[in-house]
Amino acid sequence: MALEHAILVSLTERAGSGYELARRFDRSIGYFWPATHQQIYRVLRRMEEAGWVKHTEIAQDGRPDKKIYRVSAAGRAELSRWLATPDDPAVLRDSLGVKLRGASLTAPGLVRQEVERHRAEHATRLELYRGIAHRDFPKPAKLHGRDLHQYLVLRGGIRAEESFVAWCDEVIDALRKDKS
Repeated sequence: MALEHAILVSLTERAGSGYELARRFDRSIGYFWPATHQQIYRVLRRMEEAGWVKHTEIAQDGRPDKKIYRVSAAGRAELSRWLATPDDPAVLRDSLGVKLRGASLTAPGLVRQEVERHRAEHATRLELYRGIAHRDFPKPAKLHGRDLHQYLVLRGGIRAEESFVAWCDEVIDALRKDKS
């Protein structure tokens, strides 16, 4: 997936400035498709040149005009094309797995410490996702449309983090027991 498609999805949910879009990425879609603010602004320019988005300028006192971006008809067509195009299944590409494979080449305790660090990060992200689910989707059985779709993506993130934390626990336990 290109960043362009993540931006198109976000802008179809709600038009906004580059700054507002970057903040949305920081708080939601960026957990699943991260992008820096600079990347977002660069891609917005490219998307506007391609005709996928258009902007209107809003005057601001004492500050440069604010550009509010909206998805154009061409952008909606591109998003429809992309949504209908099959993707390859996700492939886990994680340096931690490679480090674990090489643990016997160094002190396994060093790799265990790295796994513990990753576990802590994933546990923190898991609690963040659970908090978002509790705050934004208190009655998931009643969701439909866009809200259901956003919730299902969040549930995927929760399940992935739960799995990663459990795997880290398994690895940490096994490395503690390993006497080789």
